[in-house]
Amino acid sequence: MPVVTSSIGRRPPGKAVGLGVALVSALSFGGSGVAAKPLIEAGLDPLQVVWLRVTGAALVMLPLAVRHRALLRQRPALLAGFGLLAVAGVQACYFAALSRIPVGVALLIEYLAPALVLGWVRFVRRRPVSRAAVLGVVLAAGGLACVVEVWSGLGFDPLGLLLALGAAGCQTGYFVLSDQGAGGGRAAPDPLGVIAYGLLVGAVALTAVSRPWTMDWTVLGGTAHLDGTPVPAAVLLGWIVLIATVLAYVTGVVSVRRLTPQVAGVVACLEAVVATVLAWVLLGEHLSAPQAAGGAVVLLGAFIAQSSTPAEGAAEPVADGGADRTLPARGTTA
Repeated sequence: MPVVTSSIGRRPPGKAVGLGVALVSALSFGGSGVAAKPLIEAGLDPLQVVWLRVTGAALVMLPLAVRHRALLRQRPALLAGFGLLAVAGVQACYFAALSRIPVGVALLIEYLAPALVLGWVRFVRRRPVSRAAVLGVVLAAGGLACVVEVWSGLGFDPLGLLLALGAAGCQTGYFVLSDQGAGGGRAAPDPLGVIAYGLLVGAVALTAVSRPWTMDWTVLGGTAHLDGTPVPAAVLLGWIVLIATVLAYVTGVVSVRRLTPQVAGVVACLEAVVATVLAWVLLGEHLSAPQAAGGAVVLLGAFIAQSSTPAEGAAEPVADGGADRTLPARGTTA
């Protein structure tokens, strides 16, 4: 787990570190589907898997929530927003969309979030956005269309598309809220505390829609099959909770604070590429030539977006991956 250091008397961390952390986040998030699919095939409902994922992660992060309990008094709106949008909202809207439109279409619409972040920066915060950042978003979106082979499931379901757009909006909220306090000035909320309470809020919200009391709990004591290979269901759940949720959210929030929401958002598009490649390797879902080419385009888009950062010390960094950010020391809000 990356070390969060105080900004006092220290040189701002390099952008390369932020990019590395963002890649870890994308890799971690990307592995969730591969581990969740065998559990769903073993008899669990998709929303119940999401509830197990979020609730398990909330329990793991509970000691940090207790340590940073002052956040409940200092930043209640931020904690509620992170839990309802970045945790529960994304998951619930995405899985609801899957019930009405193809997976590829839902995934592509959800990952319009980097473009929405750019719009938020340009029109709400009224900060300039570089052409390179816009080009990176366009290339990433085009590459994702190839990765998910969106043309194979083209159809028009207004409610399904609206739900997928809701997931994109909630994903945008994840990047925007993760950036809170990164610019200095007033005391910034500790990112680990925000994640801990966000997961707790998300777990409570998801309980109402997932109805875990109807779950077949015996599935977790048995085995699931990963491309024909039996794997203990508890091991898959542990991967989803510890790697695809705890590690993914922690590194994701830290990467946004070291970079900017818009650059971290474009790098996060690699999650879809990672998920597709892992499905190919572990589940036997083979990649087509357009998918491989699309993955390369996503990588190119992420590279262009992150390389558009102005030189350190620029008088007015543009909103495309601006000057390096420093992070608050752990425990400053406890």
